[in-house]
Amino acid sequence: MAAREKSLKHRQKSVNTTFEASSIDSTAVEEKLFGHAEEDEDSDDGPVVFICGKCKLPVGDSMSWDGSEDGQNQIRLKRVTDNVLVGKDNRLYEVSKRSLCLIVDLFCQGCHSVLGMVYASTPKNLDHKRFTFCFNVADIDSYVLGSASQMLAAEGPKEQPVTLEYRGIVEQQLTEMKMLVMSMAHRLEEIEVGLQE
Repeated sequence: MAAREKSLKHRQKSVNTTFEASSIDSTAVEEKLFGHAEEDEDSDDGPVVFICGKCKLPVGDSMSWDGSEDGQNQIRLKRVTDNVLVGKDNRLYEVSKRSLCLIVDLFCQGCHSVLGMVYASTPKNLDHKRFTFCFNVADIDSYVLGSASQMLAAEGPKEQPVTLEYRGIVEQQLTEMKMLVMSMAHRLEEIEVGLQE
C-alpha cells in the first residue's frame, strides 16, 4: 500500500510540474507584440491578426491562441492559415542542455521565410508545445482589429464647410461668370454678323 501511495504522489508531482511549465504570463508577449501591456483588464482589445514580418501575409489570429514562451520569444497557435507551410524535414533542436527536440520548420508561403516551428517530439516537460504552431515573435507582426484611428473629415480633406458667407461668395462668382459668358456670346454674335456682310 505504501508503494502505491508513493507512486500516486510521484504522478501528482509530475502532473503539477507539467502544468507549472505550461502556465503562461502573456503580458510580456503582449508587451513585445503590441508595445504595451494591458493596463486595465476592462479595456478589452479586439482580436489580433498575426502576419508575416516580411511580406505581411496573414498567418493566424488570436482566436486560436494556445500560449506563449517568454524565454524563447515564441507564441503558440492551435490553427494557422493556408499561408503557412509546414516543412518536410525533421531536425534536432536544443531548447536547453537537457532538452533535445525534433522540430519541423514553418515557412511563409509568400516569401518562404522561416516563421517558427512545430515540435514533433519533445521531452515530457515540453509536451505542452508538441503539435502546436510555435511562431518566433521576431519573424511576425500583428494587427489589432478595430485599432484603426485615421479618418477623413465628412466634407473631404481640403473643403470648407458651407456657410451663408461662403454661399454668398460662390453665388457672386457664378453671377460674374454668367455675365462674362453672355458678354462673350454677344461679342461673338457681332463678329459673325460682320463676317457675313
